Amino acid sequence: MFGPQVPTMPVTEITDETYLLDVREDDEWAAGHAPQAHHLPMMELPARLAEVPDDREVAVICRSGGRSAQVVAYLVRHGWDQARNVAGGMGDWAAAGRPVVGTDGQPGRVL
Repeated sequence: MFGPQVPTMPVTEITDETYLLDVREDDEWAAGHAPQAHHLPMMELPARLAEVPDDREVAVICRSGGRSAQVVAYLVRHGWDQARNVAGGMGDWAAAGRPVVGTDGQPGRVL
């Protein structure tokens, strides 16, 4: 869909050292996200680009992989060589048994 210029990685390759960037909307984030993720809605990225580290691997995640692929393409165009799209998004994250929490700290769900 986006061609080979968008590098991807499976959920299973995300480690504690990976900067996990969740680009979903506020309501999706509130319902459930990975505990170590950093929230930056896709539409706010251009204004908040400086918040994304460029010195380590950045895994970008959304619900299913479409929005995050667009964000990775944007980051790569702007010099982020270590940006990766998380294949399957939060759906695959939850299916792999990885933790999902809501903003209240309780177990969350993927919208």
